[in-house]
Amino acid sequence: MISSDLSRAARPGGVSTDVRPAPLNQDESRDALSTFTEAVERIGRVVRGKDEVIRLTLVALFARGHVLLEDVPGVGKTTLARALAQVVGGTFSRIQLTSDLLPADIVGAPALERETGAVRFRPGPIFASVVLADELNRATPRTQSGLLEAMAERSVSVDGTTHALPDPFFVIATQNPVDHHGVYSLPQSQMDRFLIRTEVGYPDARTEHDLLSGRRNASVESLAPVFDSARLHDLFERVERVFVSGPVVDYVQAIVRATREASSLSTGVSTRGALAFVRAVRARALLEGRAFASPDDVRVLAEPVCAHRIALRGADRPTREESIAVFREVLDRVPVPL
Repeated sequence: MISSDLSRAARPGGVSTDVRPAPLNQDESRDALSTFTEAVERIGRVVRGKDEVIRLTLVALFARGHVLLEDVPGVGKTTLARALAQVVGGTFSRIQLTSDLLPADIVGAPALERETGAVRFRPGPIFASVVLADELNRATPRTQSGLLEAMAERSVSVDGTTHALPDPFFVIATQNPVDHHGVYSLPQSQMDRFLIRTEVGYPDARTEHDLLSGRRNASVESLAPVFDSARLHDLFERVERVFVSGPVVDYVQAIVRATREASSLSTGVSTRGALAFVRAVRARALLEGRAFASPDDVRVLAEPVCAHRIALRGADRPTREESIAVFREVLDRVPVPL
């Protein structure tokens, strides 16, 4: 079943009909490369020395996924989210997750209007183009579940009424490393909701020295938008038209199946994770200015897309580094197609 599912996902638009969107031409892919390069450059003015993190974030956005940043405080996660919202010309909202936060505090709730006496839905902070869900693992499982359900459905239901979230809708969630105290570890099923897990990391020595010397980055507010709504949706559509060949699909499937068969793992990548992998591969190809996906796209994205979807055998709460180390061992055993 997974092979046919991946094959459908690999087709432009992920459909199995004979009527398919026209493949991208060279001008369209070059045009996309120019736009994405400009976006990376502008965000890089305020998040310096982190181009790879910026690119992974854009891959997740244009693959219609979400990002989990697992990192220590104070390395620029909020700045990255605010800069992305500025560059896509969208709204920004920050939700500080705490143990006493309720799902209604995030998604919204009915409220009584004093002037009219009517009860109307009052949207919560999740109603924004780019949402920073800060310290997700400090929220209770119930609140985590409410947020992640909204991420998956791109809508919220309150009192039997469904309210659509903005389009685009993109969540950057942050999580403290598991050795911090007082946190609620995300269950495996919830981790699977994130397309990409990565970290910002400390700045390199030169960038940090510049900051300590008083050389400030540009302000987020000074960043001009690169995208408008029409441009965003045009690029979303182009991502769906990126060609993914049979050998590339086979490579994705080989990696996924290797995680399920590895003796060091109790849980491998799910079919949902495999389909997300293909979407990410397609998005990265377009970010690189290509109309087709390559094995290199698969290899580069394998770790940030898959390592958080596995469970280590005999390990209750493995660190990110432990999961990555085991995943790399599995990945290295999968031959790369020529």
